Amino acid sequence: MGSNQSSETLHCNRYLNGQGPPSLEKAAHLGPPTPRTQPPGQMTWVVLHRNLPGYPHDDTLQVNFTFPEGVQMEGHPHPGQPYPGLRLCAYVPDSRDGRRVLSLLEKAFQQQLLFTVSTNVHGEDVVSPASVPLKTQQEGGAIMNGYPDEDYLKKVRAVLKEKLNE
Repeated sequence: MGSNQSSETLHCNRYLNGQGPPSLEKAAHLGPPTPRTQPPGQMTWVVLHRNLPGYPHDDTLQVNFTFPEGVQMEGHPHPGQPYPGLRLCAYVPDSRDGRRVLSLLEKAFQQQLLFTVSTNVHGEDVVSPASVPLKTQQEGGAIMNGYPDEDYLKKVRAVLKEKLNE
């Protein structure tokens, strides 16, 4: 506050129209918009005619994510700085549950909720999954980010539904 102003005459321009501040209920519903920090990219998928460990009767869906190199946006660690491109494959069984997960992955990708730019353990800013677990290996079990992992489809479906507010 400047020396010419009295605390008795200080008004906030935002409320001079006579409406006053929004109610807490209205403010809670408005809230700040969720930033979409997924960089531009593409998602495709193909059917591989082989099975994943734990799914002996199902083919495999290979989900391909491709992000060209780009420049970080607002919401990324260092806006205006470059980041390298990424090619990532994820795998789900071509089963009823696997197709449900694929559908949720497509929705989340279209809504820019699957990936972001983040700083890795080496201090590099890279495109990475945004808190959605993806199986990037066909084998090796849960420890190696692969199959078998009997709870994976249930877990990833729950995470995706929460992100999509379904």
